[in-house]
Amino acid sequence: MRKLYHVPIIHMSADMGSLAPALGEGATAVLGQELWQTHKQIVSGFWDSIARFFRSLDVNGFKIYQDGLIADGVEGLRIIKEGISQGSKNFEIIGNLLERGAILVRTEDMALVKQEHAYITKMAHSESLKDKEVVAFRYKLVQNKLLRQRDDFITKRVNETLGECETGILFIGASHDILSRLPDDIQVSQVKDVAKVREYHKTLANPKKRDQHFHFLAQYLISPVTNLLF
Repeated sequence: MRKLYHVPIIHMSADMGSLAPALGEGATAVLGQELWQTHKQIVSGFWDSIARFFRSLDVNGFKIYQDGLIADGVEGLRIIKEGISQGSKNFEIIGNLLERGAILVRTEDMALVKQEHAYITKMAHSESLKDKEVVAFRYKLVQNKLLRQRDDFITKRVNETLGECETGILFIGASHDILSRLPDDIQVSQVKDVAKVREYHKTLANPKKRDQHFHFLAQYLISPVTNLLF
């Protein structure tokens, strides 16, 4: 039986690279300064919880799969180091795992990642609301197809590279659907429940739902990792 830890990631500003300022301004405009700051604190606490959990494991030989990672080897390590230098807690965790004997694996298809990144970049840097809406509409038309193609490729990579009796860790955005695509001989343990992470995002974006349920979800995200299958 092969094993896979599934981590439904929540992006920090540091993960956005040069897009961070524009995306941060957009988020502040939608959520307001106070809620945006609260969200950033929750996300930081979420990653602290993930980091504490993985520090408790012997990860020597674990295969590491990362959302958006288009290379492994020397180039993959360069990408991870760059993310660490920008303050990404996600990449800091991966850096620590690699130092302790884990193995970085190319996870994504470069062409698909570049295609999606191009849409997001255009939206972030559009100078007018009309231009932003046009790009957003075009992206919406292809978004689900792109996501399915990426998910199919990621699933294939995990299946091809995770050997018998090996353990992997997949850091992947909550909007992705990898779990339903994995073969039956890969046992999955969700480090954080992807359904709760998705619900947190929905609640964050809906003022009418920001009540006790929002605080419950936020507390879940930052709480210690428990109740795993292995």
